[in-house]
Amino acid sequence: MKSIHSPSMDRVKIAPSLLAADFSNLAEEVRLVEPHVDMLHLDIMDGHFVPNISFGMPVIESLRGHSDLVFDCHLMTT
Repeated sequence: MKSIHSPSMDRVKIAPSLLAADFSNLAEEVRLVEPHVDMLHLDIMDGHFVPNISFGMPVIESLRGHSDLVFDCHLMTT
């Protein structure tokens, strides 16, 4: 059987969820993890597609100025 290994599989990427952060201090929370992760995972919920609401564009826009990490977005919106 042939191996499916490829160079892109050599390293696991770490993307902690922003939902696990302290919302009262998001910029500092991102700063603390930034040197240790590859990207940030953002769960975007609107309260319609799923019953929960997370954060919207104003929060994401304000964080963009505090980090150059890739924002991996999971959109749960209508």
